[in-house]
Amino acid sequence: MNQTWWKESVVYQIYPRSFKDSNGDGIGDLRGIIQKLDYLQALGIDVVWLSPVYKSPNDDNGYDISDYRDIMDEFGTLADWEELLAGMHQRGIRLVMDLVVNHTSDEHPWFIESRKSKDNPYRDYYIWRPPRDGHEPNNWLSHFSGSAWQYDEATGEYFLHLFSKKQADLNWENPGVRAEVYDLMRWWLDKGIDGFRMDVINMISKTPGLPDAPVISPGDRYQYGGKYFLNGPRQLEFLQEMKVNVLSHYDLLTVGETPGVTPQDAIAYTHPETGALSMVFQFEHMHLDADRDESSRRSIKRWRLHDLKAVMTRWQKELENQGWNSIYLTNHDQPRAVSRFGNDDVYRVESAKLLATFTHLLQGTPYVYQGEEIGMTNVAFPSIADYQDIESVNIYWELVREKGMDPGAALALVHAKGRDNARTPMQWDAGSQAGFTTGEPWIKVNPNYPAINVEQALADPNSIFHYYRRLIQLRRQHSIMVYGVYDLILPDHDEIYAFTRTLEDERLLVILNFSSNTPVFSLPAGLDCPGADLLIGNYETDPSDDLHQLRLRPWEARVYRCKS
Repeated sequence: MNQTWWKESVVYQIYPRSFKDSNGDGIGDLRGIIQKLDYLQALGIDVVWLSPVYKSPNDDNGYDISDYRDIMDEFGTLADWEELLAGMHQRGIRLVMDLVVNHTSDEHPWFIESRKSKDNPYRDYYIWRPPRDGHEPNNWLSHFSGSAWQYDEATGEYFLHLFSKKQADLNWENPGVRAEVYDLMRWWLDKGIDGFRMDVINMISKTPGLPDAPVISPGDRYQYGGKYFLNGPRQLEFLQEMKVNVLSHYDLLTVGETPGVTPQDAIAYTHPETGALSMVFQFEHMHLDADRDESSRRSIKRWRLHDLKAVMTRWQKELENQGWNSIYLTNHDQPRAVSRFGNDDVYRVESAKLLATFTHLLQGTPYVYQGEEIGMTNVAFPSIADYQDIESVNIYWELVREKGMDPGAALALVHAKGRDNARTPMQWDAGSQAGFTTGEPWIKVNPNYPAINVEQALADPNSIFHYYRRLIQLRRQHSIMVYGVYDLILPDHDEIYAFTRTLEDERLLVILNFSSNTPVFSLPAGLDCPGADLLIGNYETDPSDDLHQLRLRPWEARVYRCKS
């Protein structure tokens, strides 16, 4: 097994707008993060992934960049950022920046030039097309609802935007665009950062001709065109060129956000010899609670443990020795893990610890999203007016106005799936605005902050926070947690997810009760765990417990080390 620091790391994602406000304007900022570096060090994480802090008009909370080499005014200055980087490195924490290069803001100087005329030198930096029969060039649907094309009166053509109309897609077919991207990557790397999380990086290569998307939703004017912009024909070529020009010259963690990838795609991206990236984010498990033909944010159904086992096991086994997994259950684009995959009511603490055990015991690099380590939950704001996320608001009105959905049902969908669930302010204490700001926060605080906050978690030795600390410490002490081979056991059990990790003559047995019931675990025939020693668990246990007849408590997690 090829050993590297990024396989052995635990990554913590910071969404800066919601992490900590230092100046009372209600918006989290870089100096707020600097104030909390000791907290991150106490948690024990190795790497911070910082969501975008670049100059941006904030149509999509910083994922619409107008200047790649400067900091958003609300977040601070480049000097603040340099102080942040130095403070992290002093504490042994690496910094991964967000690289958003499928698109730029329509306020980026390149785009401002591009829209001036058809013969402008920057015109070909973006994807422009003439109207087709007086309408859009094709039928593609934007991820944020409506057409993926925006008409521009000045030149009488449309430009492509797979996301917001203020996020114009770059034309990666243009070598000049690629050279600009490599240059800005080197600029940040030379400042000392330790890698990139690459936003929707598998959308940069589009199918030539940009054909119409197949009709999946009859009656809808626009259709999802992922077939023609996910993992496109030049995708691997572009990433290999990036590797040759930039990535191979630095010791980096690189993780690609890659919707719609298969394990075979992921191997092509991350193979230790031939791949360009360290790892990718796949999204199969993020669709387990959605209807098959709908986006995960437009529908909801109960997810099944059998399906979670199948997805995670396939990714564990197919990437074994051929690539590397990133392991996560939530991020800035997803609902809170304990509300989605756990029980955020009676068994919030137990299920949050179980989910932490799950993510840290799979093979791959675990990602912890801010607040996950204290068991922060989804929020159910009473009105769509309380929501800030452009995608959630657009989907709500699309469902209500165009699909005729009952407003209460549409709001319930936003409550369950909306991205603002992950974006409510970090809950630091039980004081005003959860200690996030002395002003009015940019988005409301989750009302449960008096009971769920960092101050309370730090004071309680049995808290979710301290459980995360132990897991992270154990992962550092036991290389089997990083490099051990994963094998599923009890594949057909409805409530228990159990697996082993094996490294040479060492074995771990992981037992997870994904239910509020009390099922009995029994070691399957042919599997033994001699001298079973409890490595970690989320309940008090009796050392004499029999692994051949073990009644599990609700959301109980146990990890045993088997003695050879």
